[in-house]
Amino acid sequence: MRKSNVGPLVDELGLLEARIADIEIMAQPLRDQIKAMGAGAYEGELFRAVVSEYDRKNLNMKAVKQKLSPQFIRAHTKYTPTTSLTVKGRNAIDVTTEGDD
Repeated sequence: MRKSNVGPLVDELGLLEARIADIEIMAQPLRDQIKAMGAGAYEGELFRAVVSEYDRKNLNMKAVKQKLSPQFIRAHTKYTPTTSLTVKGRNAIDVTTEGDD
């Protein structure tokens, strides 16, 4: 696909991501209510939700970097080729109403 033809794809993706963001806003209070019930499995007519409570370990990289030499960190750093995509609105239009014809 030519770069000159990518505009409609960018706009379609942006509109979809705006709709997803709106749905996430609606879903979060439901998640919070279910989590507030505590650990366990909860059955609906169509879906099953499982709430798990556990301790998650996190490595404090700031503290680790202070204790290890820069050479050690470089020797043990893995680089992975990555491609990222960021979609943002170009102006103040309400994207949730765009394309509703």
